[in-house]
Amino acid sequence: MEVETVVLIVGAGPAGLVTAACLTRLSIPHVIVEREDCSASLWRTRAYDRLKLHLAKEFCELPHMSYTPDAPTYIPKDQFVKYLDEYIEHFDIKPKYRTTIESCKYDEERKCWFGVASDMATSTAEFRFLVVASGENSAENIPVIPGLDSFPGEVIHSTRYKSEKTYSGKNVLVVGCGNSGMEIAYDLASHGANSSIVVRSPLHVMTKEIMRFGMTLVKYMPLNMVDALLVMMSNFVFSDLSRHGIVRPKFGPLLIKSKTGRSAVIDVLGNISKIKGDIVEFEGTKNIKFDAIVFATGYRSTTNIWLKNGDSLLNDDGLPKKRCPNHWKGANGLYCAGLAQMGLAGIAMDAKNIANNIFSSMESR
Repeated sequence: MEVETVVLIVGAGPAGLVTAACLTRLSIPHVIVEREDCSASLWRTRAYDRLKLHLAKEFCELPHMSYTPDAPTYIPKDQFVKYLDEYIEHFDIKPKYRTTIESCKYDEERKCWFGVASDMATSTAEFRFLVVASGENSAENIPVIPGLDSFPGEVIHSTRYKSEKTYSGKNVLVVGCGNSGMEIAYDLASHGANSSIVVRSPLHVMTKEIMRFGMTLVKYMPLNMVDALLVMMSNFVFSDLSRHGIVRPKFGPLLIKSKTGRSAVIDVLGNISKIKGDIVEFEGTKNIKFDAIVFATGYRSTTNIWLKNGDSLLNDDGLPKKRCPNHWKGANGLYCAGLAQMGLAGIAMDAKNIANNIFSSMESR
């Protein structure tokens, strides 16, 4: 890292890349660092083969560069990675790979951020602005379950699941009912595995087209009216899912997304009590034998490990203290991009706000 860098961006996933592009357009000098050996490592190396963007492409474009006219409505993983590579080339973004931020702290006397980074060697730098774009998906989250260590079969996080090829004919338990969990369970069931999925809380199940219709309507109608319409359409398509243990939440899918960041499941069992060998015991005394377990239980942020005084912006979980749209700015030139659980559209808004705010701060000096 260079001394007296104007802006340091930590993370070269979509949030970091978009922030770098927005800063470039405003001619603001910056450095972007990434601990992995590539950009968007979650997409390149830790995503399952059949993954597609769950929202239509018009809601997933990055700022200042559209998809090609012939791009499909729902972009496959490999095509999205290609789009990111073209984005990097277009804006001449040059991440410093294999560079880990060991610590960052704001110096009150010098009015700047002081960081320690390591790649082949350890280096230090000062910079006026810090953008946390290392993501909410930094580390795999696997819940503590009594007896899990006694399970003789394969136990993996969803980031290590690639395809169904090794699971044909096996009994596989998928823990987690978000989009990844549902899609992995479907992938397994469609190719000869006997898949079961743990549904631990109420959720909405929607088709991609229903969600696309709703996200278009919300520009013209109140959120609660759109939610009511989406629930009605979903009931017509899927009928009553409660017989499968899937219960709808009290609030509609778009309201839940805006308040909590949790998405509706897009195209069942109770909580796990404990595990004894290859037998998984569920609440309600049901016991089932499994050959493998896939944990689609999300991730956790590791930001607070290296960010030493970011409490003006982030909570103890490394996520924004404030709700969207006021979540992206802290004190002393500290910002975050992509932590509001609002997808690629939220990342785009964060990056534009951050770049514009930094530009205004520099102009006022």
